[in-house]
Order: sequence, then structure tokens, then C-alpha cells
Amino acid sequence: MLSRLHRAANARDFLVTAEICPPKGGDPQRMLKMAAALRSRVHAVNVTDGSRAVMRMSSLAASVLLLQNGIEPVCQLACRDRNAIALQADLLGAHALGIRNVLALTGDPVKAGDHPNAKSVFELESVRLLKAIGKLNRGYDANDKALPDGALDLFVGAAVHPQIKSWSSLQQRFERKVAAGAQFFQSQLIVDFDRFDKFVTQIAAPCNRPVLAGIFLLKSAKNARFINKNLPGVAIPEDTISRLERAKHPLQEGLDIAAEQVRAARDICQGVHLMAVKREELIPEILDRAGIERL
Repeated sequence: MLSRLHRAANARDFLVTAEICPPKGGDPQRMLKMAAALRSRVHAVNVTDGSRAVMRMSSLAASVLLLQNGIEPVCQLACRDRNAIALQADLLGAHALGIRNVLALTGDPVKAGDHPNAKSVFELESVRLLKAIGKLNRGYDANDKALPDGALDLFVGAAVHPQIKSWSSLQQRFERKVAAGAQFFQSQLIVDFDRFDKFVTQIAAPCNRPVLAGIFLLKSAKNARFINKNLPGVAIPEDTISRLERAKHPLQEGLDIAAEQVRAARDICQGVHLMAVKREELIPEILDRAGIERL
């Protein structure tokens, strides 16, 4: 049975996903509360896997908890912390537990996170992981040995960063992921929508894969400057930062900016991926301001 996200993608619906971090501890109640508020507003909730190399509950465990509470997850899977055996084992387990949406990622470098002396693995990276998932979907492991207990049926996505400077690198990387089996794409934070439009028109559209524009809730000018300083390849325009700085209520201005970006994305691509770190409860308001109806 296809996932809700997969069915919506096939129907060419405007896709909406939202990002949630698993808890940094054993109590999932806050995560579940935030996700429950999104149930009727998004096709799926995207669960990060050690984002920024910060240790949290596993994406797989958190995704299962969401599924048990009637919320469809996209389970992120990063190559940083697992070898090929562990990655495939997690994918088999995810499928057995009812998870159907997976986002294949290379993973942030360990030194960026809260365990800088931990040992990285990186036996695979995102393209090779996509190929491995494709084999599992066809009933074979990474060594081309048949799976005696049945093939998987995973709807697998990949990340794309349309803001990087090298156009040829962007095109090459995107096309390699399509060839490796990516069925949808989730973009990093978009700030230049003219460039994003060019990417969708010239690179993504011919490949016929849904692309979800990454929309980030900026809470203040300070927040925007922090992102510019710490996120490689992201340059939030000065006029946006000035707009937040002049606002009497910066958070409300940030909600308006995010809603404007959702509307802009709607004219360009097939969906949006919303990121509102530690303020996920505001995502429905962004969608309301953007005129996105309940599902």
C-alpha cells in the first residue's frame, strides 16, 4: 500500500511536509504533541536523523512513535553513523514496522555537533544509499543477493541544495540522485526564489520528480544572521534581515515572510518542506497565512 505522501505525489498534489527533531531524551511527549498539531496540515512529518551531528533519539524510533499515533513520518537516514550492514538493517526494520517514506542523506560532519570526538563512518554517501534502497525495493541486498523474506516498498527521497554557487555541480548531483532512484526531493532553505525557479525549470522539471522547497521560519534578525554565519551556502538577503529588524513583532514578521515564500513556491514547484525549529506549533499558522487548506 502506498503512503499518503506517495499517493499525493503521484496525483500531482501540492505536497506539504514539516520537520521535527526527535527528543534529546527518552520522553517523546513534546514531539508527539507538536506532530499531532500538524496531522491535518501536512502529508507527512519529516523526522531528522542526528541533524547537525547532535545526538538525539533515533529517527527510526521516533518515526514509529509518530506512526503509532496516526501521523505519517518521513524517516531520515544518514550515512554518517552506520555502515552498509546497519543502514540496510534499519531499512528492513523500518519497512517491517510500517514506515514507507525515507529520506536518504549523507549526514553532517561529526565535528559540527555535540560529540566532536565520535568516530564517523561514511561507508556510503547519499547516492550510494539511494542505490542500496533501490536494490532492497527490487528484492536484493547491496551485494546483489536475493532477500529471502521479500522486497521492500519504500518511497525514497533525497536532498538538494539549489543555492550552491556551481550550477554544473548542482545539475550533476541532482541527476546522479535521480539515476540512483530518488523519487522526490527536499530542498535546503531557499532564499533566492529566482534561482530556485531557474533550477526547477532547467534541471528538475525534465526529470519529472517532485521538488519540495525548504521554507524556514525566521524568528528575528539575530536568527537570520546566525543562519548566514553557520549554514554554508545560505545567504538570507539584507532586505529580509532589515525587515525583521524594523518589525515591532519580529516573530509575526517572520510568519508573514514564511507564508509569502510558501505562496512563491506554489507557483514554482510541487511542494514545500517547512522548518520551524523549536516553534513547530506555528507551522499551521504559516499555512493559514499562505492560503493552504487543511488536507
